[in-house]
Amino acid sequence: MSDTKTATAPKRKPRGEYAKSEAKRQAILDAALEVFAESGYRAGSLREVAQRVGMSEAGLLHHFRSKSALLMAVLDHRDDLSRAVVDFDQPDGAAALRGLVALAERNAASPGVVELYCTLSAEATSSDHPAHDYFKRRYVFVRESISDAFRRIHDSGRLLAGVDPYRAAVATTALMDGLQVQWLLDPESTDMAQALAEFFRGMVSGYDLESIEQALDARAEGAE
Repeated sequence: MSDTKTATAPKRKPRGEYAKSEAKRQAILDAALEVFAESGYRAGSLREVAQRVGMSEAGLLHHFRSKSALLMAVLDHRDDLSRAVVDFDQPDGAAALRGLVALAERNAASPGVVELYCTLSAEATSSDHPAHDYFKRRYVFVRESISDAFRRIHDSGRLLAGVDPYRAAVATTALMDGLQVQWLLDPESTDMAQALAEFFRGMVSGYDLESIEQALDARAEGAE
């Protein structure tokens, strides 16, 4: 008579454990964003990130298998925070542009994060940088999203004659990046949000800049 073994289903973690794990993951991302913003990616250490969330480096690596994997997650986390301000899917293309202005205003309150982005985007031009593919994909997404916003403005009859949606998107992206560098070097030299708004007013007929507070409040209400 042969022995038989009863198959048992793998135990599932209680839902509360998943919630705790996700909360810890978010805490790690917030801490890593701070550490990388303060010290840069190369100088910022996993040990420092782990210490800020009260865990060991080995425990951190349980959530993110390497420093480069953590960096990718941090960059995605930053993008999630940006998407909470800019909604490229709304029908009104001008509203999407106002969201970009609101984002520029919000970025002015986080110089360390802005510096991290500027430094990484420059370093990532090297093909062996861990963020190289990320920035290539991100610039494609940003150009296409802003182009779509300008096309919707064109379709509504508000885009000024001679303005090409794609070229306008490329110029907008370049302006935002360039403003960040100038602002980091000398914060008093420019108001990033105001400069961007003036740029849009030169391409969109009847473009009226809502207050930054209104733009942020409207986006927050839409997310509820």
